[in-house]
Amino acid sequence: MGKSKARRFRRAPFSPAGPQRAASGEGPAGEDGDGGSTAAELLEKLQHPSADVREFACASISKMLQQKHAIPAFLQRDVVRCLGPMLLDQSLAVRETAAGALRNLSACGGFEVCDDMVTKDIMTPLVALLKEFFSNSFLPIRLQCSAGLEANEVSPTKCQDTKKNCVEDIANEAVNVLWNVCECNGTAVSVFNKEGCLDVVLQYLKKFSTNIDLAISVAHCLQAVTEDNPELLSSFNVSAHQVLESIMLSQDSTMEHILLRTLLAGSVWNIKDTIPSSSQASTINAILKIFSESLVVDAGETVIHMKEAETQRLKLTAEAETEENVGDTIDNSVLNEDDEMEEPPKGKIKRDNDISDLLPADKWELKQVTALLMAQQTALEIIVNMCCSEDPSDDEWEELSSSDESDLFMENSYDEGSGQPMSPLCLSAEVHAALMNNLIPKKILEKTAFPNSVAVDICMHSPSWKPLIRKMNTVQCRALMCLHSILLVSDVDCLGGASTLQSLAQHLSQLVFSQPEFPTHTEFLEAITSAMRALLQTMASKNISQCMTPEQLMTLCEAGIHSSNISVRVNVVSILGIAGSVLAKVEDTAETLKMIGKFLLEVAMKDSSLVVAGEALDALFDVFADGKEAEKAAVQIKLLPALKEFQPVFKMRMRKEGKGQYSTDQLCVLDNVKMNLRRFIAYQEKLGGEKTT
Repeated sequence: MGKSKARRFRRAPFSPAGPQRAASGEGPAGEDGDGGSTAAELLEKLQHPSADVREFACASISKMLQQKHAIPAFLQRDVVRCLGPMLLDQSLAVRETAAGALRNLSACGGFEVCDDMVTKDIMTPLVALLKEFFSNSFLPIRLQCSAGLEANEVSPTKCQDTKKNCVEDIANEAVNVLWNVCECNGTAVSVFNKEGCLDVVLQYLKKFSTNIDLAISVAHCLQAVTEDNPELLSSFNVSAHQVLESIMLSQDSTMEHILLRTLLAGSVWNIKDTIPSSSQASTINAILKIFSESLVVDAGETVIHMKEAETQRLKLTAEAETEENVGDTIDNSVLNEDDEMEEPPKGKIKRDNDISDLLPADKWELKQVTALLMAQQTALEIIVNMCCSEDPSDDEWEELSSSDESDLFMENSYDEGSGQPMSPLCLSAEVHAALMNNLIPKKILEKTAFPNSVAVDICMHSPSWKPLIRKMNTVQCRALMCLHSILLVSDVDCLGGASTLQSLAQHLSQLVFSQPEFPTHTEFLEAITSAMRALLQTMASKNISQCMTPEQLMTLCEAGIHSSNISVRVNVVSILGIAGSVLAKVEDTAETLKMIGKFLLEVAMKDSSLVVAGEALDALFDVFADGKEAEKAAVQIKLLPALKEFQPVFKMRMRKEGKGQYSTDQLCVLDNVKMNLRRFIAYQEKLGGEKTT
C-alpha cells in the first residue's frame, strides 16, 4: 500500500462580503417574487442625473446581491456592465456603493459569476479606479471630499465626517473585488500582472498603521495573486520586499495586525524564489515566527475575554446614554449660562487609545476574535503547503494514495555556494529547522483539540458570535491536516521518538472516541482520518506498537466508509490496511484479520468509487501478503475465490467507468492495482498449491 501525499491547501475562493452601507430608507430585498422588474428598475436608476438616486440604486442592488437567488435576474440584465462605469462616477458615494455591490456579486456569486465579471471587462474600470487613487486626476475629488461636496454630488452621510477617508473606503471595496476575481480567474491575474497593479496595492498596504482594514484586504489579495504566478515574481523588486518586511517586523499586538502579518508571511512564502539564497533561512524563520505568534494565542480564552469586554462596554455605553437622557431634562436656562459648553459624544465612552470610532460600535471585540481565527487558519494552511510537494498533481493527493511514492521526499537540492534561490522542495532543511525552532509542532498539536466548551457555549447564546463556532472547528481541522503533513515529512526522532508517537495516537483516538456520539462532520472526519493514517503509517514503518484496539479501528472504519466524501473512505480503508499488515505479524490475530478482510472485500466489491475500491484491494494485498495468521484468515474467508470472481468485474468497471470520470493519474494508479490483483491471485494460488503438496 502506498503512502498518502501531503495535501496542498488552496486559498478559500471568496472573501466574505463585508457589511455594505444601504441607503437611508429601505431598499428592495428581492423577496417580492418580481425580482426581474425590480432589478431592471434599479439598473435603470444608475443612469439618473442625481447622484443621490444613483447612490440609492447602487446600495439597493448591493443589498439584493447578498441573496443568491436574486443574482440571476441581475446577470440577465448585464449588471456588470451597468455597475462598471459607476466605479468612475463623479460622486464618491456612488463609487463606494457601486464597488460594494460588485464586491457582493463576486463574493456571493461564485466562480462562474467571477468569470462572467472578467468576461464583461470589469477589470478595465476596476484597474482604472485603483490607479486613479494616486493620480492627479483624482486629487480634485479628494479635496472636494475633505471640504464637503454639494448635496447633489455626495450624500451628506458620506465624507462630511472628517474622521472618514472616503477614498480609502472606496479603495477597500475595490481591492476586495480585485481579490475575489483574481482568486477565481486566470485572466484577471494576467491583467493584474500586465497593468502593474502590484505597485498600486503596495501603496495601499503602506497605510496599514492608519487603515488596517484596507491593509488586510490588500494582504488577502496579495496572497491570492502571488500563488502559482511566476510572471509576477520579477515585479517584486527591493522596494516591494522592503514594504513587506517593514510590516512583518511591526510590533502592533491587535488581532488584526497579527492577521495582517500572517497573510503577508504567506505571500512572502509564495514569492520565496525571489529571495537571495543567503537570506532564505532567515526569511523562512521569520515567516514561521509570525505563524508561531498567531498559533500561541488561545482562541477559546480570547473568545471568553472579548465577550466579557463587549458586555462591559455595552453596559457602560447604556449607562452613558441613560445619564445623557437625564441631562436632557435639565432646564434650558441652566445650559444657556454657558453657551460654549462642549456637547459630549452621544452613546460612546472614550478610552485611552480607543479606535472603536473606526469600527462598528458594537462589533470591535467580535472583529478581533474573527481576525485571530482567520490568522490561525491561514498560518496552518501555509504550513501544510510548506510541507508538501509543489507538483501540480497534488490535487489528486488522495486518489494517488495507492501508488509508490517512496521518491516523493527528495534530497535537498539547494546548492549553498551557487547564489541561486532554492528550488521548490518537499521539506527543506531550512523549513524543518524553523518549524522545530519555533515549536510549531507543539502549537499545532494544541490546536487539534476540540474548541473550548465555555467559548462554544458563549457563542451559541449570541447570534452575532455564533458563526465563530464554525471558525473554531475549521482551525481544529486545519491543525489536524497540518499534523498529517508534518508526520509525512519528519523523521521519527525529530518528532520525539516512539513514546511521543504513541501519546499522539492516544490523543487522536480520544478525539474520535471521547465524544458522546461518533463524529460525523465531513471536514473533521477527513482531517482526523488523514492524521491517523499518516501516524499509523509512520509507526508501522518503524515497528512502533500501535495503540488503537481492533474494536476501535472497526468502529472508525465502519463509520467512515459511509461518508459521502471519497477522501474519508480512502483514509479509513488505508488505516485498516496499515493496521492489518501489522497484526498479520502477531500471533493469534486470525480472527481480527478475518474481520478486516471481510470488510475490505465488501468495500472493494460494493463502493461506488473505483478509487476507493482500488484502495481497498491495495489494502487487502498488504494485509494478506505474508504471515501464518494471514494465511489462516485468508483461507477461512475464502479470499482467493472471492478475488478470482471479482477480477473480471473490476476490469469491466475500469473499462466502463474509467474514461471521462477519472484523471490520467488516477487511471494509472488503477491500472497498477489491476496488475497487482493478477499477481496477488497468482501468489495465493501458488501458496495454496505448495500447501497441498
